[in-house]
Amino acid sequence: MSNDNKLLFGVGAPQVHTRLPVELEEIRRCIERAEDLGFHSLWVQEQAGLRATAGALEGVSMLSYAAALTRRIRLGNAVFLINLRNPIQLAKSLASLDQLSRGRLIAGVGLGGVTRLYGAYGLSPEHRVARFVESLTLIKKLWTEEDFTFEGKFWQLKKASLWPKPFQKPHPPIWFGANSPAALQRAVRLGAGFLGAGSSSTADFRTQAQIVRQALAEAKKEPADFMIGKRVYLAVDKDRERAARRLKEWFGLYYGQADLAERVAVWGSAEECVERLREIVAAGARLLLLNPVFDMMEQMEVLASEVVPKVTSS
Repeated sequence: MSNDNKLLFGVGAPQVHTRLPVELEEIRRCIERAEDLGFHSLWVQEQAGLRATAGALEGVSMLSYAAALTRRIRLGNAVFLINLRNPIQLAKSLASLDQLSRGRLIAGVGLGGVTRLYGAYGLSPEHRVARFVESLTLIKKLWTEEDFTFEGKFWQLKKASLWPKPFQKPHPPIWFGANSPAALQRAVRLGAGFLGAGSSSTADFRTQAQIVRQALAEAKKEPADFMIGKRVYLAVDKDRERAARRLKEWFGLYYGQADLAERVAVWGSAEECVERLREIVAAGARLLLLNPVFDMMEQMEVLASEVVPKVTSS
């Protein structure tokens, strides 16, 4: 993937649903329209916990469906909590997805800041950083090596080979979700990009991007080869009160924190949204992952016609 200075725009997939059965035809139309509108990438996210009110379709399944419907748009997950997954199975699933999409996968990984689910997965929160690094190391080896032996603290393999390997060589780009300085520095050391969370504010992201740039300089890595992006929950609506109310309702259902919307989301007229997005670009973003949470089709249309061109021309 070429990381030049062009500002890129991704879009969140129609992944989160509050009613069953899911509207399959609506999902299909949204995915196909995202590609038609020229978005750089389509993104899903991991929901490891259980939600009775708003649940996200599983990420690999969602992207596999999207791969069958599209030909050009890149497919990303922000992010897989790889400590809660078997790294061998995840490496296999993502390699298969990269083959089926002909090399369009962006593999997002993260440690996650909450450990309350570890017990449900049969894990201890102790040594979680070591587990994360070891799992990622093993995934990379499965993607790039043949007949290798791996003697780790958590995983041991002898004469291991994975086939088919990913379409992209040496492997799909690995972008990190991260918040703390140590995690951001780890992203620079082990990854090809950093994607700020939608649950973080522009001020948070500005600080994180500064840490990333400093780590790149200290590692003598070329900034153009490392992507910095930010997920942005947003609603384009001239009726600001209605937009704020609907965003708060969604944040309450998905995050269990309705008031979080006021701190991290962008809403208002197209002009207001453009100004807020320009602030995020000024803070260091080279990719904006635009994530409407309702009226997906209508929001994508107005984003593509009234928001993206003006942010790009800033």
